[in-house]
Amino acid sequence: PGADKLGEIREAELRAAAAVLGVAQVTLLGYRDGGLDQADPREAIGRIADEIRRQRPQVVVTFAPDGAYGHPDHIAISQFATAAAVVAADASQPAPGGDAARPPHAVSKLYYIVSPREEWEIYQRVFKRLTSTVDGVEREAVPWPDWSITTAVDVSDHWPTAWKAVQCHRSQIASYGGLTDLPPEVHQRLWGTEHLYRAFSTVNGGRRRESDVFEGL
Repeated sequence: PGADKLGEIREAELRAAAAVLGVAQVTLLGYRDGGLDQADPREAIGRIADEIRRQRPQVVVTFAPDGAYGHPDHIAISQFATAAAVVAADASQPAPGGDAARPPHAVSKLYYIVSPREEWEIYQRVFKRLTSTVDGVEREAVPWPDWSITTAVDVSDHWPTAWKAVQCHRSQIASYGGLTDLPPEVHQRLWGTEHLYRAFSTVNGGRRRESDVFEGL
């Protein structure tokens, strides 16, 4: 339908999915899909830092540095969000374009979304090979070793809601019909546990795996 129309469609899908999940507020910064890595980094980081100062979250969650499967947008937001968490806490760093009166805010914990091998194997069966071709080079998803995953949150009671939210993104899953044909037990394995890597925490640590992103708070 063209880039502008597709943007409108995907924004509507995002808001519908957020409503299913009970997310009360969605803030979009207006960057074009597929071009985030071309954005001015100081501006993008500043705008995200300003949102952190406005919302004052205890926990921030973003993509891992590899962007899941090398997707440039995912890599860019990982870098921007991580840097913004630092900028938001620094009183000497006013957030460009933001409200200079907003006081600094230190995020207590920053997480990256990751996937263990079992989860990626399910994705690969459904999507075939999940890849991203950038500058003529094919990038492929690489699962995280189980030992490196710091946090596993059991959300198995809520997987039907998660799947309902995923289905809101019709423009993105239409070509992956295999998802809709999966039996319930496989859906539960896909959506029943959230795996994360704790990139930093000011309140806890160690190698024992967490079961709650708010642990220590």
